[in-house]
Amino acid sequence: MKIPEKSRDEILNEAEAKGYEFEKLYHGCAQCVLAPLMEIFDMKEPEAFKAATGLGGGVGLSVEGSCGGLTGGVMALSLVYGRELDNIEDPEELRFISYRLANKLHERFVQEYGSSTCKEIHKEVFGRAYHLNDPEEWEAFLAAGGHSDKCPGVVGKAARWAAEIILEEEEKRGSGSSK
Repeated sequence: MKIPEKSRDEILNEAEAKGYEFEKLYHGCAQCVLAPLMEIFDMKEPEAFKAATGLGGGVGLSVEGSCGGLTGGVMALSLVYGRELDNIEDPEELRFISYRLANKLHERFVQEYGSSTCKEIHKEVFGRAYHLNDPEEWEAFLAAGGHSDKCPGVVGKAARWAAEIILEEEEKRGSGSSK
């Protein structure tokens, strides 16, 4: 991972704008948070991006699980600060760094939306939850601005918050690059 040679505000604004635009154009909230963060921080992990596919819409469009924006952000944080498979014993206890940062992102969701679940975030931003696996509900979700502004707004904020957490952690560590 590399911190771009830009101001903090430029990085955060770019993360939010790209997250918003990716969700609006391509959909899949987890991937649309992860992709701009991978791009901005130069993380070359195509398998991680692919692995995020099923996390959209509260896991498989169920809306019952965690917001895909949150899970995509946690994946980005863990790509930078998580433990490696070839060091699964984790004597350095890197997983606790990821846990701490993931919790920080989770708390931002709770602070902003009152919850971190897709269903409850739907209620907050749409006024109701949509059952995304139902074709009629899917159409209603789209008509209500699901991919034109509502979910892109959530995804943009999630990308911004995750970028902010990365920058704060790097400042705390006193470095410009990790991993």
